[in-house]
Amino acid sequence: MEQKVIDALTLCPLFAGMSPMEIELSLSGADYRLVEYVDHDIFALAGMPCKYADIVVSGELICRMSAMSGKQVEMSRLRKGNLVAPAFLFGKDRNMPVGVETGSKVTVLRMRREVFAQLLHNNWQLAENFIRVLSNINVFLTNRMRVVSLFTVREKVAWLLMERAGEQGSDTIRLYRSRQEIADSFGIQKFSLLRVLSDFQKEGAIKINGREITILDRSKMR
Repeated sequence: MEQKVIDALTLCPLFAGMSPMEIELSLSGADYRLVEYVDHDIFALAGMPCKYADIVVSGELICRMSAMSGKQVEMSRLRKGNLVAPAFLFGKDRNMPVGVETGSKVTVLRMRREVFAQLLHNNWQLAENFIRVLSNINVFLTNRMRVVSLFTVREKVAWLLMERAGEQGSDTIRLYRSRQEIADSFGIQKFSLLRVLSDFQKEGAIKINGREITILDRSKMR
């Protein structure tokens, strides 16, 4: 097994608590392959059945939900070590609710659904980790829907800045996505995002320097 694949799998929550050697041994009898996609390619269309257990080895996948009006909301970004749509792999309705496209050149490790099921059956640690993955997805989606559906634009932007500060361990944070991409992730207009950021800066809550934002006073973002 290639080192880049092992490196990705050590980051995958499916293999939590397992050494690289244990991961390689667990997959030694499994029928899997590496599949590559070019940048800005369609990985999956909304409504397509989830047939495979895919793990991102390299690159980035962007998952978006679309309305009949054409409005899109970015639901998540999947990177190295992430499982692709695990919650739909064994569901009664296995049709994907989101469209998935590549945000860069992507390589995934792919197994057929039946092969993946047998892998879980043969290894209790993998099965337990998979259950935990599904539970965490439920928590993530509950929080995500609360933010997207119930928060005002101002609350959404404040939540984003607080989340990034927590992730990066600093009140000076860097936004790695464009303003348009951030707006899309909340299902809001780019103008609305820019207006709130401008208001926060005028009120002395933050200082903006391109993609770098420093939180000056959290109480002013409430």
